[in-house]
Amino acid sequence: MLLKSIIAEMQHKYITRSLEPVIKKAASEFPAVFLTGPRQSGKTTLLKALFGDHYQYISVELPDLRAAAIADPRGFLEQYHPPVIIDEIQHAPDLLFYIKGKIDDHRDQVGQFILTGSQNLLLNDKITESLAGRVAVLELFPLSKREEEGVPHEPMIWEHAGRQNSKKGFGFRDLWKNFLRGGYPELVVDTGRDVSLWHSSYTQTYLERDVRSLRQIGDLLQFQSFLKVLAARSAQLLNLTDVSRDLGVGVNTIKSWLSILEATYQVTVLRPYHANIGKRLVKTPKVYYSDVGTLCHLVGLKDPEHAAAGSMGGVIFETAVLSEIKRTLTHQGIRPEIYFWRMYDGTEVDFLVKTEAGFVPIEVKLSATPNPAMVASIKTLRKHLGNALRSGYLIHPGDVRLPLGNQVTAIPFAQL
Repeated sequence: MLLKSIIAEMQHKYITRSLEPVIKKAASEFPAVFLTGPRQSGKTTLLKALFGDHYQYISVELPDLRAAAIADPRGFLEQYHPPVIIDEIQHAPDLLFYIKGKIDDHRDQVGQFILTGSQNLLLNDKITESLAGRVAVLELFPLSKREEEGVPHEPMIWEHAGRQNSKKGFGFRDLWKNFLRGGYPELVVDTGRDVSLWHSSYTQTYLERDVRSLRQIGDLLQFQSFLKVLAARSAQLLNLTDVSRDLGVGVNTIKSWLSILEATYQVTVLRPYHANIGKRLVKTPKVYYSDVGTLCHLVGLKDPEHAAAGSMGGVIFETAVLSEIKRTLTHQGIRPEIYFWRMYDGTEVDFLVKTEAGFVPIEVKLSATPNPAMVASIKTLRKHLGNALRSGYLIHPGDVRLPLGNQVTAIPFAQL
């Protein structure tokens, strides 16, 4: 029995999130806080950990509470008065107008309402109309590697202000097992979970709960095929016409489906940075899945060796790098501005991260043996952007840190 209780305690261990000080500060300055992000990213767990002792908690995802909130919003808010956490408020979005009234009655009181939602599309207009100036909007994604490792406030490599990061690279198998698993808290905390079964169940739940509530999609199997087709094109220039032809549906339908994935935080649409270099630059976006584990599941990968050595290896590694950058910055309360840069001759820099001091160029290579030829594109970009470009990095899966010239340093993924 003692062993079982120890295992249970380990499985329910709370992982400190980088966003904690940000959300506490927001709740101390705004009447309302809206925390959004993908389903199962840990929003409810975070809020209960931070505010559970002082706030009521209700979830309008539950059918009876949803019905009550829709039928009698005034009475509902009288019953569940501030301070209160209202979870999954997209199920009763009109409640926001009545929350506005409650806030305006006591405008000087901060932290009255903490709201969550996993569907951004439904809520943007509602929040703009009803809570403008009254709400802080924050996003929570699945775990970054910093959060997994227990150093949630460790800065990005370019924020280190000259300090050397001595962390070694991950072992090969551990690195790729982590990629297959992804960053959703349930899988990180409970390492014994069947990864493939969890992702399969997550995808099905996502289709049933989120997709159908956002759009009237008659054939969920066809939409599921769209998820897989998009996964196979991850990190490539996205040609919607090709996707439309492969699936046998109209381009406008594909655009609509893509907007659903964006609205529910399942994908990141990465747009090219144009600068002012004329017509030589590609202007077509790329799409990345927000969680590398989701990507691996959708392309049918279950074995670390196959994932690393197969045709998707570079895409998986690139997705993991983008995910770590986006999650780390977002969980600092920053709205990250990340682009890629590509010329029509194929010269490309994988990521450009905008900072106050300029753009940080990042190349991602699957080889653990970096060399200067791998960052020639950053040298080309520097000719165009000059002083707007900061020192750059080549991210690789090995354990060596190496200067490559032209203000570029090769670093292990572990040091990102």
